[in-house]
Amino acid sequence: MIRVLLAEDMLMIRSALTALLRLEPDIEVAAEVTRGDEIVPAALRVRPDVAIVDIDLPVVDGITAAADLLGRLPECRILVLTALGRPGQVRRALAAGIEAFLVKDAPGERLADAVRRTAQGLRVLDPELVSAAMAYGESPLTPRETLVLREAARGLAAEEIAAAQHLSAGTVRNYLTSAIAKTGARNKIDAIRVAEDAGWL
Repeated sequence: MIRVLLAEDMLMIRSALTALLRLEPDIEVAAEVTRGDEIVPAALRVRPDVAIVDIDLPVVDGITAAADLLGRLPECRILVLTALGRPGQVRRALAAGIEAFLVKDAPGERLADAVRRTAQGLRVLDPELVSAAMAYGESPLTPRETLVLREAARGLAAEEIAAAQHLSAGTVRNYLTSAIAKTGARNKIDAIRVAEDAGWL
């Protein structure tokens, strides 16, 4: 019997996934959680063979929580639920040692197969997903541009970033302008979106 922990905050999706898994005679849903910070405590309690983790979880994102789980309970395999439009997240997950992914709009019958393959320690990689993740390549941003754009993503103004980094506000604006140009974005907000989707922040 494959014991599964399911981490998904959307009730309708979680209920559908649970219902699909319960149709399988060799799979048991041992626990369900709705937040990233609940994953490790629940896993340590029920000792699942596979944790199905949505990336976009509240409090702690799914990749961060999954990486923590791998460190605390390495025998538990991780199957990440993701969307094709977020290749940067796949790159982050791969870097964290996660090797199994299921696209959220995949046919329902692929779920049980993905769980079984993940439990066996096999890679579950959708070719289209990997292709999209690799298409972005390495970040064109310098470490300083990355830092400034990351701080801007947190909502800090140029003056606040400058004070925290011991730079002038003009220098911070120059870094932001350079980051906008390198990402091919229209403005700072667009540059943040592009960099986050590509996994550069």
